[in-house]
Amino acid sequence: MKFVKNALGRMVPAEIDGRAVRPFAGAHADLGGGKRYGGMIPAAAKYQNKLIKDIDAAIDACEIKDGMTISFHHHLRNGDYLVNLVMEKLAQRGLRDLVLAPSALFPTHGKLVEMIESGVISHIEGSMNGPIGKACSLGKMKKAAVLRSHGGRYRAIQDGDLHIDVAFIGAPSADSHGNANGLQGKSACGPLGFALADSLFADKVVVVTDHLVPFPCYPWSIEGGNVDFVVVVDSIGDPAQIVSGTTQITRSPTRLLIAEYAARFVKEAGIMTEANFSFQAGAGGVSLAFVKYMGDLMRQAGVVADFVRGGSTRYMVEMLEQGLTRYILDGQSFDLDGVRSLRDNPCHIETNPFVSYDYHTKGCFAQILKVSVLGATEIDLDYNVNVNTHSDGWLLHGIGGFTDAADAHCTMITAPLVRSRLPIVVDQVTTVTAPGEMIDVVVTEYGVAVNPRRQDLLDRLRGSSLPLRRIEELRQIALRMTGEPEKPQFAERVVAVVEFRDGTIIDTVRELIPQA
Repeated sequence: MKFVKNALGRMVPAEIDGRAVRPFAGAHADLGGGKRYGGMIPAAAKYQNKLIKDIDAAIDACEIKDGMTISFHHHLRNGDYLVNLVMEKLAQRGLRDLVLAPSALFPTHGKLVEMIESGVISHIEGSMNGPIGKACSLGKMKKAAVLRSHGGRYRAIQDGDLHIDVAFIGAPSADSHGNANGLQGKSACGPLGFALADSLFADKVVVVTDHLVPFPCYPWSIEGGNVDFVVVVDSIGDPAQIVSGTTQITRSPTRLLIAEYAARFVKEAGIMTEANFSFQAGAGGVSLAFVKYMGDLMRQAGVVADFVRGGSTRYMVEMLEQGLTRYILDGQSFDLDGVRSLRDNPCHIETNPFVSYDYHTKGCFAQILKVSVLGATEIDLDYNVNVNTHSDGWLLHGIGGFTDAADAHCTMITAPLVRSRLPIVVDQVTTVTAPGEMIDVVVTEYGVAVNPRRQDLLDRLRGSSLPLRRIEELRQIALRMTGEPEKPQFAERVVAVVEFRDGTIIDTVRELIPQA
């Protein structure tokens, strides 16, 4: 395999399984843009009934063959039943070398490891969590996996880099024409926006629902004009399992302090009182605490956000209901309060990766965000961030919306300085997910480091009561606590590439040599 050096000095493949790729050149170096790709759409001379009896009939109708690319969305998260159901049926037919292109996978999909080992699945193009990522680290996939962000996945499908043969879209509510949403039915999960690109660009589209309603199913996140077949099953998933983590505010004093520092930073840097204030935060314990602290500060100052960006949680919903934000712009629901609010409140708006995260658009609103609060597994002295691998080398996480949301006016990483006796601030991250030029602030319990590139933020913080430190200081504090940890050992084989949002390769993941 031939390697080239990218703009971060990382050696990345010049081609992946025979396909030429471009090395990362910089966070905003891609000025060429993309193209709208699409296959032929057959004329519908006479309307045909799209309802077919079961998944097997859908597989027959779609003529799925060896080597095809099959896609799914992940809005039901760890409660999803559809991926396992469909892939088991494909495996029973003896199909081989399928490319799996999910928007994300979760521990519930662990049985796919057997299909990877047996050759049913060649490799994965999409996010991987838990056991499937671990299998990838051990070199079990026939070809190199491709990790993409949510916006990067939409871009890849739209540009034609990721061609989907058949998309299976789990729909909590749908009609016989294929119009579908995630708002009604026993499996209601909220938005379905991660499946939008699949519905628009896949050769064949199958909507699978456990709640068939009379035409028209409205609002329609997925439009029937893009759907070939509709299948009714007993259950597409367990909505109680869409919950991300605990969705409870952390009780850890350390993590509460991190969240408090982050919220105070937004206030003391003057960002909170700027016009068009907005922010995004996730569903982890620190992020939820940040939302609460931020709400308290906004209430005290009489500030109302233009919008907050979800993944929605009950804490964001409370902000909306208490008048602290005009809108929630929601890409996925992290709990059932988010689902309820999206269904019932017209100021809670469903979005999709095209409008929110896609770099090859005429402007996505990630670039409008004032503050984005994100987590990380590692941060290095150049502010590069890793969210895919751990310091021990295991590939255990997808990118999610990380590199998309990092385009905010102020991108903030919140993380404990030490996690599982390993320092989080390191000399060089194991894997680069996002380049340091996109990261503005690192917040830990031992202090707040501002990227020297952001002299404007440093100027605003003169006289601040926050414990401001250089990132090198945080690194030394961490080392005094942990010592220098042992580095993971890797083989030569590349098992995955990390694709930046513009389609360039920012880093590689090599096969891990497990330590005894």
